[in-house]
Amino acid sequence: MRATLIYGAGDVRVENVPDPVLREPTDALVRVLRSCVCGSDLWPYGSKPAADQGDRIGHEFLGVVEDTGTEVTGLRRGDVVVAPFVWADNTCDFCREGLQTSCRHGGFWGAQDVDGGQGEAVRVPQAEGTLVKLPVGEDSALLPSLLTLSDVFPTGHHCALTAGVGPRTTVTVIGDGAVGLSAVLAAGRLGAERIILMGRHKDRTDLGRDFGATDVVEERGEEGVEKVRELTAGDGTHTVLECVGLRPAIETAFGVVRDGGTISRVGAPQYPEVPMDLPVFFRNITLTGGVAPARAYIEELLPDVLDGTVEPGRVFDRTVGLDDIPAGYRAMADRQALKVLIRP
Repeated sequence: MRATLIYGAGDVRVENVPDPVLREPTDALVRVLRSCVCGSDLWPYGSKPAADQGDRIGHEFLGVVEDTGTEVTGLRRGDVVVAPFVWADNTCDFCREGLQTSCRHGGFWGAQDVDGGQGEAVRVPQAEGTLVKLPVGEDSALLPSLLTLSDVFPTGHHCALTAGVGPRTTVTVIGDGAVGLSAVLAAGRLGAERIILMGRHKDRTDLGRDFGATDVVEERGEEGVEKVRELTAGDGTHTVLECVGLRPAIETAFGVVRDGGTISRVGAPQYPEVPMDLPVFFRNITLTGGVAPARAYIEELLPDVLDGTVEPGRVFDRTVGLDDIPAGYRAMADRQALKVLIRP
């Protein structure tokens, strides 16, 4: 089959790889209908050392079950399913606590001998605990929005939920990428009173307004902090959703959060330390967030996607086939695309 491999910074190739086969009785084989490029894929795309052997890549996909191991029940050939961005048994103590990202028997796509999601098919370990069956057909117009349940929409939801967003909450979202826009959508879904989106790409912030942002702040750094405080009578917002992962973003978050407020960060941090010094201590700021256990949220978010209450699939603004995946990576890295949908 054809699948995507990354050999180093800027070097993504689509090559022939062995077809996946069942290896464990808990496995399933899934033919991929839709996959995508994640913002976190751009970190290795920008910095991975060159290697002679490429690594499989891609962790967001939905598809059709083609075969199952003998211990898999509840799934059968022909089921349309979505896979969260980590696989898990969904039965261990961490999974029962809603922390499937810490599953004792789980792991990551594209690691060790596990397939990546950017290909024609995937062997899914712990299939019964990992995959969520979708009540749609292979040609459903909802597939792009349903694909976001694999990562980006639950990540935005996790950010808003851990921050404590609810009715009468004011929110600042830092970042107008797909995760930031998903966080805007999630905050609105949870009833936020006011949502300030910090971003400077008009096509993206316009979508953010459609998703529920009440204000847009284009300024960055101290100017951006001052603007948010102007909009909030000098106080800042109750919650801040940091969806970038760079140090300037977390510094801005501490600048715009209201005293006693909460910052939730879901942007994969590219900095070793958090600037929570003594002045921040005296402001009683809470820092939370972390990697989103997408599997814990899919059933909760699914009904609103199915009935069209939310349309998170609007974050996809470019579609490519397998052979054009390298161009899709370039487009996202060059900020020419917000999020690239892959249609094998």
